[in-house]
Amino acid sequence: MALPHAQPRDVIDLQPLGPAIARTPSTSLIKTARLQLMRVVLRAGQSLPEHRVPGEITLQGLEGEAVVTTAEGNRVLKAQQLMLLPGGEPHAVHAHTDCSLLVTVRLGGP
Repeated sequence: MALPHAQPRDVIDLQPLGPAIARTPSTSLIKTARLQLMRVVLRAGQSLPEHRVPGEITLQGLEGEAVVTTAEGNRVLKAQQLMLLPGGEPHAVHAHTDCSLLVTVRLGGP
């Protein structure tokens, strides 16, 4: 079964989850031919192992604190902060505290 995604002009709530973070899964919010937005939710101590995607990625901290590891080292990403990763760059994410991130991925196409 395909995941439901927001449609053009839908309003998506990105407020902090607060106590609900403990029971909220990561979710793909929007997916088009060239763009995907996901709310990634990690509990303290959880990690996304090193991986890479072809397109550029932005990671925006919505709540909590995560450590993003790249070949250049570790960067702490907190709520209200944003970072860009070049396409194809290997990276991993580790939750220092319960956290949620808005992840935007540029998909195929020029």
